[in-house]
Amino acid sequence: MQWTVETVSTDVLVLGAGMAGFRAALAARATGAHVTLAYRAKGASPYVIGFNAPIGSMDPADSPDVFYDDMLRGGYFLNDRRLVRLLAEKSVDAFHELASWGVPFAHSVDTQTGASRVLQRHLSGNRYPRSVFVPESTGGAILQVMANRARTLGIGQIAGQKAVELLRDGTDVVGALLWKPHSNQMTAVHARAVVIAMGGIGRLYADSTYPVDVGADGLGMALDAGARLIDMEFVQFEPVVTVWPQECRGMEMPTSMLGDGAHLLNNRGERFMLGYNPPSGERGIEKARLALFIQREIDEGRGFPEGGVAFDATVLTDAQRESYVSHCRRLRAAGVEPATTPPIVAPAAHSMMGGVAVDGDCWSGVPGLYVGGEAAGGVHGASRIAGNGCSDTLVFGAIAGGGAARGMLPNLDRDWQAIEADAMARLAHADGGVPAEDVQHAKDGMRKVLSASAGIWRNGRDLAAGLTAFEAMHKEILQMRAGSREAAVELREARRMAGVGTAVLQAALGRTESRGAHQRTDYPAMNDAQWLHHIAFARRGDDELVQSKEPIH
Repeated sequence: MQWTVETVSTDVLVLGAGMAGFRAALAARATGAHVTLAYRAKGASPYVIGFNAPIGSMDPADSPDVFYDDMLRGGYFLNDRRLVRLLAEKSVDAFHELASWGVPFAHSVDTQTGASRVLQRHLSGNRYPRSVFVPESTGGAILQVMANRARTLGIGQIAGQKAVELLRDGTDVVGALLWKPHSNQMTAVHARAVVIAMGGIGRLYADSTYPVDVGADGLGMALDAGARLIDMEFVQFEPVVTVWPQECRGMEMPTSMLGDGAHLLNNRGERFMLGYNPPSGERGIEKARLALFIQREIDEGRGFPEGGVAFDATVLTDAQRESYVSHCRRLRAAGVEPATTPPIVAPAAHSMMGGVAVDGDCWSGVPGLYVGGEAAGGVHGASRIAGNGCSDTLVFGAIAGGGAARGMLPNLDRDWQAIEADAMARLAHADGGVPAEDVQHAKDGMRKVLSASAGIWRNGRDLAAGLTAFEAMHKEILQMRAGSREAAVELREARRMAGVGTAVLQAALGRTESRGAHQRTDYPAMNDAQWLHHIAFARRGDDELVQSKEPIH
């Protein structure tokens, strides 16, 4: 299996070009380091609708201390306090920085005094209105500003190529192999530090809000390199994802609309959340609990034939509703008028609370390897409050980039030919006859098993059955030998999926309690005495996972 390999050298290599990746690249470049950003696509960042920053514009009672407390409560006190404090304080800096760079955040002007103030939406799990936004497209606006800044600062970019292997020299991470899909072209990037900013595990599930390029590759590569994964049992399901109209399937309806006053209705026309969360109903409830209650309505037969509940924004004022420009536009393009007809929504796999264990500099513990954004674990604990996904990417993207630049490995006379050959050997394994389609079929099988056994509601029987099925599929994958370049890449991804998915199932089976996004019908109570700690995983050999308990910092 022959590849054509081009070589590039840099100081800091950032893998991923969503918000975490761009922010990491900008932070590393600010130190004077030479930075290269490598990516295949932009991940989920373009779909971001806002982020939390406790600037107190809508309510002066808000502050970083209140935000810190909200995150601990929303994470069911499993959060890493060091990381929570960083997010609470540095999210304010992130807002002011982006505003100074030209991101046009929404604001209102007092017609009498002419005074202007930043608008903030009230999202679930937040005590005060805290989410800053750009009406047309928050994610798109932030990415555009950061991309322009990256070009101005001379950050190198390798677009349209996906990371398939980390380059390793002993325990040091010293770069990555990139592959241009549907070709025999590889790029070997030699680097003194690598930042993984490739998102979470959304596409490990059959139904997910995430685009196809957000799988488990980043976590799997870090695990293979010697990093630890923590809190893998905590997978948050986005509560209100469109299932009808079909043309909008997979579109997240903003939970901030619920904060504005939108209702959720079952097939009886009842505001069922008033029964689960009196007296505020849909407002202020943490997202993991909201998803649980919506799923219960569906499971108990009170959903609509399309498979969900109604998201009723008809009760909002025109100004409130029309402030969600892209959502209204997409619904109308599908023939649904949001002022008169509610779309149907249901939960779907969304965010990974866990990820690679990192310290306050986003260092993974592996020399040369840093991790930022959703790929890093610890900050959200057992559940993430709404609006913190983007805050996470901005704050910890910057920390990871700065940490990588400060922690660059020394320039050594490395045997790059041997390093690249080792990475190639891990990728190709041995030539065989298995086509890429067969590997994709195996990956789809793992997605179905994980969705069926480790969904919103869990129990020991289903988790054990899922783990048995997963282990059998893993063994089958280990026996496969690629018959093409595409199959070689697919096979390596499948092996990583198997490892990361096994961690999810083992942690969920082992945690015999219910907490945040991990809800077990056979252990419905939260048990602080036994379970107020992290479950961690490390790799032993090529395929074995070693599980341990780690204290909360």
